[in-house]
Amino acid sequence: MPCPNTPGKASKLYQEFEEAQQISEKEIQVKLDISAELLVMAWEEAIEEDESHEVTPDSLIELIHSHKGSAIEKYMAWKLLRSDMAHVFFKDLKNHGRVVAFKAKAPKAVEAAKDQFCQTRVDEEICFT
Repeated sequence: MPCPNTPGKASKLYQEFEEAQQISEKEIQVKLDISAELLVMAWEEAIEEDESHEVTPDSLIELIHSHKGSAIEKYMAWKLLRSDMAHVFFKDLKNHGRVVAFKAKAPKAVEAAKDQFCQTRVDEEICFT
């Protein structure tokens, strides 16, 4: 995404990011059209296809929607990957303390994390996948 070159475009972009910062995990799932089931699919794909087992916000958008994500889509995908639900499947990869990507957990680790997650959130969609 090119840098906005007018005050109106810059203000609009800033407003979009400000709104994205405030929305809930559920709203992010709706806006990105990424359900718990699709998140499971992304985890399976990372485990099976990618030797590094890494997922980035951009690769998540590309995998699920078959297009490069816009800046706002990548930001919301990053927020989704940082959520409690996503941490059932992925762990943070950090470089100098900064999260740079997410690594798919091993199947046994996912089962344990899912059991723990679902003990406190029985109504979550992920608990039924």
